[in-house]
Amino acid sequence: MKNTILRRGVLALGLALAGLFLAGPPAMADQAQTFVQDNIHKGLDILNNKSLSTDQRRTQFQQFLLGLTDMKRIALFTLGQYRRTAPPADVDAFTAAFQNYAVSVYQSYFAKYAGQTLKVTGSTQRAPGDYIVATQLIDPNDHSGRPPLEVDFRVRTDRGSPVVTDFSVAGIWLALEERDQFTAFLGQNNGNVKLLVSHLDELAKQFK
Repeated sequence: MKNTILRRGVLALGLALAGLFLAGPPAMADQAQTFVQDNIHKGLDILNNKSLSTDQRRTQFQQFLLGLTDMKRIALFTLGQYRRTAPPADVDAFTAAFQNYAVSVYQSYFAKYAGQTLKVTGSTQRAPGDYIVATQLIDPNDHSGRPPLEVDFRVRTDRGSPVVTDFSVAGIWLALEERDQFTAFLGQNNGNVKLLVSHLDELAKQFK
């Protein structure tokens, strides 16, 4: 009987500690949420600024985005298994092309929601220093009663300053989607990263 009570006590303690670990330090979760709340509003403000020319808006948004995201980390992730076999020079060229492409794509995404405001609704921890911050884009002119669009951000806080490493719109994660597209392209082209670089350059032009 005593052994049974002891085992139950140990199990309960273990579950409690596991719950604390999975919940993560509240300060770090708050940091991730505040980071998203403050910085995404800055990006929306740039896109909403009608006093800027198209080129000025793009330049400011690019500077904002590069300070917000770990672009190299995202680029290498989207290469999938090909990052291990491609020549280093090709990987560097891809990283540069991906940055140009990503700025164009992200600006195109968020430009659709100019005039809306962002509301953080919570966060969950995937692993220590790795959070998903859930948000909603609120359109003050939408009186349809439809639920606001959900946009989630993956934020890493394990390397000093917080950075965004991916975001999803209506449940679709952009970096995951890009990795599937890029690896499919490379699979059809004998893993030729140079061809993918040229392909990204052409796609970036279409978004501008």
